[in-house]
Amino acid sequence: MNKGLVTRSTGSWYEVYMPETKLTIKCRIAGKMKLLEKELTNPVAVGDYVMVLPEGDDQGVIQSILPRKNFIARQSPRKKHQIHIIAANIDLAIVLSTIREPDLKLGFIDRFLLTTEPRDIPALIVFNKSDLWNEEDWETFKSVEWMYQRIGYSVLSISTVNRENIDQLEKLIFHKTSLITGQSGAGKSSLLNALHPMMDLKTSELSNYTGKGTHTTTFAEMFEISDNTFVIDTPGIKTLGFNNMEVMDAAHNFKEFFQFSNQCRFGNLCTHRNEPDCAVKQAIENNEISSLRYQSYLSICEEIEGQNYWERKKKY
Repeated sequence: MNKGLVTRSTGSWYEVYMPETKLTIKCRIAGKMKLLEKELTNPVAVGDYVMVLPEGDDQGVIQSILPRKNFIARQSPRKKHQIHIIAANIDLAIVLSTIREPDLKLGFIDRFLLTTEPRDIPALIVFNKSDLWNEEDWETFKSVEWMYQRIGYSVLSISTVNRENIDQLEKLIFHKTSLITGQSGAGKSSLLNALHPMMDLKTSELSNYTGKGTHTTTFAEMFEISDNTFVIDTPGIKTLGFNNMEVMDAAHNFKEFFQFSNQCRFGNLCTHRNEPDCAVKQAIENNEISSLRYQSYLSICEEIEGQNYWERKKKY
């Protein structure tokens, strides 16, 4: 068997780069692997290092996955009780958003950060389409930039049209494996084309009916854009669900909440909602924690409890 790197997943088949031959071959997974992790919709993900049993020159069978250093997962959009791994072995997670076209959605950013934080994956928040911004939009960006930077996240404004700050982004991803995801319509394909024009990925306009972007990526795929510099393109994500989490998971992975939680009366058991003497709620009143982030947190908690309620009801 030989070691390979999964570069593309199409659901039932995987493209695997084999360093020994410098060829990419088409692989399926061994039947035994489908039974190993019943909670996963995909036992193998882009970014995984795998052991492959060759079948001829251009095909093989994935027999096992080498240990992952990390991964990003989401609730499966089709099977609500299962988890879908977006990608594995990531050095940097980039979430792409906009101030306009489509409108800013802080809730989406906060939800994505909740997928990176449990695995200690560094995250970069990138706001595209700065060439469209007016003075009010720039004020909004500065406010949002300050909100995230003060809790430890990196923030960057870019334009794929005039290439503003694309060089800075190239420096940040150099010699890393970076995952790029974002709101539909935020310009992810345009960004990937700006980073590596040879990709020539399809781009799309915003839907006139919904004001949202239309999906141009169907499957996760890894590209090498320069020597030892990889980016993983993911399908545009409309929603992120959290049926795999409990409320305390959310509380502990809003990093600024966790920093104050040891001062709460109930310590790390506090959900920062109805408990008395909550240091997090006091920090919000003192403007030490953003009320916008707190609203995102409350929305996620409500969703988690609602999903868990219906899951429990199905069992009885």
